[in-house]
Amino acid sequence: MKKALVTGAAGFIGSHVVHQLLEQNTDVRALVRPGENTANINGLDIEMIEGDILDQETVRKAVKGVDTIFHLAAIYAIWMPDWKWIYEVNLQGSRNVLWAAVKAGHTGRVVYTSSIAAVGTTPGKQLSNEDTPFNQYGLGSHYVLTKYLSQQEALEFARNGLDLVVVNPAFPFGVNDIGPTPTGKMIIDILSGLNRTAFDGGINVVDVRDVAKGHILAALKGKTGEHYILGNRNVTITEFMQMVYKAAFGHEKSFIAKVPVSVLKGGTYALSFWSDRVSRKPPLSTPVEVAYASNYLYVDNAKAKKELGLDFRPVEDSIREAIDWFKKNKMV
Repeated sequence: MKKALVTGAAGFIGSHVVHQLLEQNTDVRALVRPGENTANINGLDIEMIEGDILDQETVRKAVKGVDTIFHLAAIYAIWMPDWKWIYEVNLQGSRNVLWAAVKAGHTGRVVYTSSIAAVGTTPGKQLSNEDTPFNQYGLGSHYVLTKYLSQQEALEFARNGLDLVVVNPAFPFGVNDIGPTPTGKMIIDILSGLNRTAFDGGINVVDVRDVAKGHILAALKGKTGEHYILGNRNVTITEFMQMVYKAAFGHEKSFIAKVPVSVLKGGTYALSFWSDRVSRKPPLSTPVEVAYASNYLYVDNAKAKKELGLDFRPVEDSIREAIDWFKKNKMV
């Protein structure tokens, strides 16, 4: 790679991709939203373009003259006052980037950032992989649905000649989560006391730097039209909470109350109602988020390890470093 475009370059994963590209002496063009917090990439030797992926002319200029495109710009949210924007950005914005690449005659690689949300879930604690059919149409999650639909469109571009590879990050943690993202907020809510209870379900935890490394390896080694899960360790919700407590205080909590999913859904209905009708701010959680996480979102990373050569840091270190960063930035 000589020159790469990174959309969503100021975001949590995108900024780590930018830093790692610079470490490999790749010239970087960073596309950031107007008014976006660019603290993660300020002062770097990069070409920064301010613009919106919904503006086709901006996107056309951004893709011109680069040999690699990393498309990470997307909305990741569990609640929004107006959900239309998640469809505009995650679907139409992605179309704009991919069509601009086609129209520019782009012959280099495109790495398309999807999510494990676009991968189907399996019963119990069985592992999902890249071939697990998507089965979350009835979930009611706008984020999950947009990630799946946009991934399918991206793969169609690959089938029609664009050199495109998809990556599916799991739940990333680490430094520079300026949002914070919904994953980072999980840690903040646990340490601030807003979240004191667990429920049946699980997630896959991964260091954000490993996710960024997976993007770069996908650009270098991935197979056109394939997608790769970028996840590390599968943990239950209770195990995750204990990992947070141990990283923050040096020991696990003696007892974590476990609440039935049905009860938790009822409580989050009230929180969502308050957000929708009164506060207009994101709730602690939503019934949809609880329903999704209660599936045990366990994934198999064998394909990324074998085909990309991706290895992983201990997730305990990732969580500890995330906590230290949140404390340093007075977010917890």
